[in-house]
Amino acid sequence: MVGWRRVKAKTRAMKQTQADTPAAAGMTRRSFLKQSLGAGGLLLAPTLLPGTVWGAEVGPNDRVGVALIGNGLMGAGHLQRLAYDPAFQLLAVCDVDAVRREAGRTKVNEIYAATRPGAGSEGCAACADYREVLARKDVDAVVIVTPDHWHAWQSIHAAQAGKDIYCEKPISVTLDEGRRVAQAVKRYGRVFQTGTQYRSIPAIRKVCRFIREGRLGKVRQVFALYGSMTSALNAKRCQAYAAVFDLARCGEQYAPMDFALPPEPVPEGLDWDMWVGPAPWRPYNRLYHENPSPGVVPWAFSDAFGATASTWYLSHAADVIQWALGCEYSGPVEILHPGSGGCPTLTLRYAQGTLLHLVDSWKAVKEVYHAVPENARLEGNFGGLFVGERGWLTTMSVGGRLEGEPESLFDEMELKRTPEVNIGSNTHHANWLECLRSRQKPAADEEIGHRSASIGHLANIASRLGRSLKWDPVRETFDDPLANRLRSRATRQPWA
Repeated sequence: MVGWRRVKAKTRAMKQTQADTPAAAGMTRRSFLKQSLGAGGLLLAPTLLPGTVWGAEVGPNDRVGVALIGNGLMGAGHLQRLAYDPAFQLLAVCDVDAVRREAGRTKVNEIYAATRPGAGSEGCAACADYREVLARKDVDAVVIVTPDHWHAWQSIHAAQAGKDIYCEKPISVTLDEGRRVAQAVKRYGRVFQTGTQYRSIPAIRKVCRFIREGRLGKVRQVFALYGSMTSALNAKRCQAYAAVFDLARCGEQYAPMDFALPPEPVPEGLDWDMWVGPAPWRPYNRLYHENPSPGVVPWAFSDAFGATASTWYLSHAADVIQWALGCEYSGPVEILHPGSGGCPTLTLRYAQGTLLHLVDSWKAVKEVYHAVPENARLEGNFGGLFVGERGWLTTMSVGGRLEGEPESLFDEMELKRTPEVNIGSNTHHANWLECLRSRQKPAADEEIGHRSASIGHLANIASRLGRSLKWDPVRETFDDPLANRLRSRATRQPWA
């Protein structure tokens, strides 16, 4: 990595004058909106950057030394995205599960044997403890794809170790954790990208820019999905524990809950103590972790490890929504609970008066709020629906397409509707790579990651307390003492 380290040395002096100045950060985001920085990739079916990047052939000495921390379903997608990209050298796969880390190492070495024959690749290591990765001098950056409760801690430790960071969403499980991540990244001058790939899809960028520039008129309402626990508790893998869950009582809850799952023997090769890490202790149960994985984020229903609807929905949608509203570096000023007699569903109000309504399904937009026509086609899990003075638009992905009325809005954007938004067209990893070189701010930096995760935390706190709350996005405090206590939680020793 000699050549890459020479680039790092030259750019280290630039990071305070470029990356930390608002003008430079704004210029980077604007330029990112105007051009594609290369071919990004859908995690589970990656498309690749070209063999020449920045106008020159990428040689072994110019590759970014990177390590993958976490090799579950999402991690496996990141693994292929990194291993097939000639701009990276994937040096290590880290996982507390021996099955997953060995499978990861084998896969990387197979890819390199097929794509870089005779290139002298030093091979990929398998590590059980992420601190081993952070101690390596040849690792320039890490990609964190662990369960939610590890995101903040591993990001902070990576920043302290001088590593640049790509961290999956949400970057925290509490408001306090997210703020600490943002502070650490800034203090140690690192490049941090949050894994909200949706904001890097060209079609969605066009819609967000259109709304952000005021061309939809004043945005009165925005809608996003905020699903209850029902979807998790009714899953096939949870049926054996229906009595423990008490589906009738828990199914309509939104905030994560503390479930007393029966202890089970820890599988061979799994370091469960390390898996739990800084979170409150829970005995092993296969609902949290097993091989093969029954699906992504199987632990999200638990308050120890995940953030329920924030993990499932809001962590994907909040970034795009706040970016379109021009609020990506601030946030709402009030959370309105339906029990307080305000709105029919949990709602967040922004200073400019825009209301972000959180709904169980897109049907509520028509049947409860009557915000769009009955014949409007609304599908997709991730994104938002914006209702402005001139009409309405969506930023849908995963199962949906861009929709809106009147049709002339799409003509103004020079955008054609497609059967489904192509997530594989995103340039998120490419943008991160560019900023690793330039030391400027990526499209979804640490502050944006924190503010996006905060939306879910604010909603969960109001849902848990069952009342409306006022929020100061500058001081990051509530008008409620108990709500302020829920901004953080105790950390299990020795991680504190």
